[in-house]
Parts: sequence; structure tokens; C-alpha cells
Amino acid sequence: MATAVPTPALTWRTPLLVIIVGCTIALLNFGVRSGFGLFLEPISAANGWGREVFAFGIAIQTVLWGAGQPFAGAIADRYGSGRVLAGGAVLYAAGVALTAYSTTPAMLHVTLGVLIGLGLAGTSFTVALAAIARMVPPEKRSWALGIGTAAGSLGQFLMVPLGQAFIAAYGWAFALILLSLFALAIAPLATVLAGKAPEGTGAQQSLSEALKEAGLQRSYWLLIFGFFVCGFHVSFIQTHLPAYIVDRGLDPATGAWALALVGLANVIGSYTAGVLGGKRSKKYLLSFIYGARAVVIAVFVMLPMTEISVLIFAFSMGLLWLSTVPLTSGLVAQIFGPRYMATLFGIVFFSHQVGGFLGVWLGGRLFDMTGSYDLVWWISIGLGVFAAIVHWPIDERPLVRVAPATA
Repeated sequence: MATAVPTPALTWRTPLLVIIVGCTIALLNFGVRSGFGLFLEPISAANGWGREVFAFGIAIQTVLWGAGQPFAGAIADRYGSGRVLAGGAVLYAAGVALTAYSTTPAMLHVTLGVLIGLGLAGTSFTVALAAIARMVPPEKRSWALGIGTAAGSLGQFLMVPLGQAFIAAYGWAFALILLSLFALAIAPLATVLAGKAPEGTGAQQSLSEALKEAGLQRSYWLLIFGFFVCGFHVSFIQTHLPAYIVDRGLDPATGAWALALVGLANVIGSYTAGVLGGKRSKKYLLSFIYGARAVVIAVFVMLPMTEISVLIFAFSMGLLWLSTVPLTSGLVAQIFGPRYMATLFGIVFFSHQVGGFLGVWLGGRLFDMTGSYDLVWWISIGLGVFAAIVHWPIDERPLVRVAPATA
């Protein structure tokens, strides 16, 4: 009887194994990257640079990560995620290690910016999440995406204090060498995601047809606009919060623990968002998250800064940090189906990274111009309100496609 069965090469790649490995890759990918803000002050001081040099390197990294994401997603959709992840891991590790030897702004922008940016595109949790989404039934998809995103946040909680400990014990240069080994560890894990997942619903649709279809949907563009704001918030805070805290007279360790606490709280926030996304309207949850971000940031910048206020802010933002990811990626899969999710979500993610480019670069630029981050904080508040509004009219219903005519 002609029944669809997995190919022998894929039988050992069970949904549980794919979820575990996907979560581990997300943990390593996001964990290493989350600690780069710890290196802003020591690298800038060691080379006699203003903060814009390092910030621009992160900005290049951010936008190339996003620009490469749709292409990495398209390759993963067609050939499986394994090759993309392995190649990205090599670039990622090389970029982190070579940053330690970057003694000019141009060198820093190539290593910290170009190499790591392209490496992140290949190893991104976006690619891993797409593999997870294809391997679980629709009713469990939001939950699984929440777990995958939470794993990335757990990486932030674990790796940022470890990075600070490496800096304190061995200096910032050797700390980067050690962190590069964690990035390289993604390569062997990629073999688990090497197989191409079953195509399932939408298999008859070509990639160009899927892109054209998405481009004609207002809801897709609203997701793109909204995720821009998420990138602006996350990249600005992740890169500049440690330095902002030191500027206010607090210990550098407070900045490291603040970023770690963001990661820990985001484990809770991402998992909760994934669970709620399977039961409640994803677009209304997104509106709430962005509105809450605006409120939390406003309270933080208006109150006097203490260690307690920093940690409260970090925990509150952590609950709202990447909780947007399972909901946004879940909406892409819910509206358009999982077949081309890596590509379609990759495009949405590019908008996230454009926002991240502006957030991280503008933070460094305006600080060097004014000696303060205040203006960027208030821009972040306004963007949070904007994002809360644009998610409201999204149509969450799955698209109904007419079956293609047969000869």
C-alpha cells in the first residue's frame, strides 16, 4: 500500500530530539551573542575609541544577521536546516575569536560586524524554530516555539555571567576566544537537523508564489512593522544597558547581572507567551507586550537609578523580551502554513534587525553627540506605543488557497 512514511535517514530524528537539539542551538546562538554588550566599554577603552565604533560594529552585525536570514531560511526550507547551521557556526566562531585581534575600526567592523552577522544568520533560532515548527502538530506549535525561544533566553541567563567571569579572570580578549568555542559547538549539533522535513500542506506552492502571496497581505506587513520595534528595543538595551548602568555610578557586575536577569525572566515570558498563543489571540497578546514595554521603559527612565531599580527593570523587560518571537513566528505559520516559514519569518526577522541596527547605532551616535542615552530611551517608548497599535488590525485567520488545476 502506498503510504507516506519517513525516509530511513530521518527515522531517528524524532520530534522530541529535534526540539531538544533546536533548543540547545538556540541557547548557544543567543547566549554568546547576548554578552557582546559587556565588551563595549573595555574594547573601546583599550583602543581609545568612542562608543560609536563598537556600536557601529554591532549595528553591521545586526543588519547583516537580518539581511542573511531570508536567504538562510530559503536554503533551510529547500535542503534542511543542518547545512545552514553548520556553515553559520564556523563563521560565527571565527568572527568572535578574531574580534579579539581587531585593532582598527575597520577590522572590528569586519569581525564583530560582517563575520558574526553572517554567522548569526546561519545559526539563528529562526532556522531552528522553523525545523521545530515542521515537526510538531499545529495544536502544539505555539507551545514548541515558546520552548525554543525560552531556550535562547536561558542561554542569555547562563552565558552573560559566564562571559563577565571570563573577562574578570582572563581579560576581554581571551574571553572572546573562549566564547568562540561555544559558537563552534553548534556545528556538530546541526547534523540532527540535517534532514529535510516533510513538506506537508502547501507543498504544491512554489517559493516565489509564497512570497507574492505574503507580499499582498496587509497583516504580513503589519507584522514586519511591529517586529522592527522589537529589534530596536532589544538591540539598544542589550548593547548599551551595561554602559548606561556604569555611567550612573553602579558596578559593572550590575550590568552583567541585569542582562542575565533579562534572560532568566524571558524563559518565563517566552514559554508563557507560547502557551497563551495556543489558547488566545496572538495579535492581542503582541499588542499587550509592546504596550507594556513602553510603560516599563518610561517608569525606569523617570525613577532614580539604584541596583534594585535596575534589577526590577531587567526582570520586567525580560518577561516581555523575546515573548514576541513565538507569537510573531506563530502568526506567520498560522496564516501562511509551515512550508515556507523559515523564509517568510526570515523576512519579518530582517525588519527586526533593521530596527536593531538603528537602535544600537543610534544609541552610540547620540551618546557621543550628547553624552546621554535619554533621547533614545524616549524614542523606544514611542515605538512601543506604535507597535501596540499596529498589531491590533492583523487578520489571524489561515489563508484559504484554491487547489491548483490538474491536467
